[in-house]
Amino acid sequence: MYGKNEQLVQGTVYKSTGSWYTVKSEDTFYECRIKGKFRIKGIKSTNPVAVGDEVVFNLQEIGDETVATIIEIKERKNYIIRKSVNLSKQTHIIAANLDQVFLLVTLNNPPTFTSFIDRFLVTAEAYDIPVVLLFNKMDGYDEDEMVEVEYLVQLYREIGYHCLEIAAKEGTNVDQVKELMLDKTSMFAGHSGVGKSTLVNALEPGLRLKTAEISEQHLQGQHTTTFAEMYDLSFGARIIDTPGIKGFGIVDMEEDEIGDYFPEFFRLKSQCKFNNCLHLDEPKCAIKNGLENDEVSWSRYRSYVQMITGEDENYRVDIYKE
Repeated sequence: MYGKNEQLVQGTVYKSTGSWYTVKSEDTFYECRIKGKFRIKGIKSTNPVAVGDEVVFNLQEIGDETVATIIEIKERKNYIIRKSVNLSKQTHIIAANLDQVFLLVTLNNPPTFTSFIDRFLVTAEAYDIPVVLLFNKMDGYDEDEMVEVEYLVQLYREIGYHCLEIAAKEGTNVDQVKELMLDKTSMFAGHSGVGKSTLVNALEPGLRLKTAEISEQHLQGQHTTTFAEMYDLSFGARIIDTPGIKGFGIVDMEEDEIGDYFPEFFRLKSQCKFNNCLHLDEPKCAIKNGLENDEVSWSRYRSYVQMITGEDENYRVDIYKE
């Protein structure tokens, strides 16, 4: 039962700072809080409300002030989630209700290792979110580095992932990214310094998102995006820009299902001798045979073993020295 000074409004969360949520309803933005201990059944996350969520909020006139309080989160189509940085047992929802994610990858300055790419792809597969791999900074690689990038592009294309080679700073192939984004809600993700904000600025110069130079000491980017935030773009698309992700811990997966989120494993697993094969030491394993026949890449298999065994995701694998 709501009083005369109260009304219910539905909108989309465009920004979350942890205590305040910017919600857009039609063409108006509202600064909202959440009511008390707000938790979604089955999800133990540090942020119960995420950018991209469709929410219902209560608008109430109190004196000269309008107070907006989120009281309901509509069912999510999907969401992308990772382990919380400081609280390893808790999770953090990066964004919700996505049509696709663009994962920006750089060979160096900063380096994006295949272990990170594969963990991200497995999580996206688990939550039914299509991923496009954007290999950025193509204008800055020498001949040997170009060979390494082409190897990675071929590897992921053969698995079935859409890959684009771009140079956000120069605008190379940005038009192809724009075409993929039309009429969709997309998220840009990757390490700090891979060029997410630069790419958004190339797509929509008027936004002028902050960009930062790479730290020479650690070859890592400086954080320019503190909180995830959604933007409406002039060409009919929505983009969620996210803080740089250092690591990507997978969440709530049983060891016997992880392999199903590797598409090339899933295609072969029916040929394994045992139905419950974990593709480690079992005899007549189709995935292990696939390694020998070049149907499965060693870097992907190593990523899989790391996830199964709980090995530190920062373990570095040089995939070019087999």
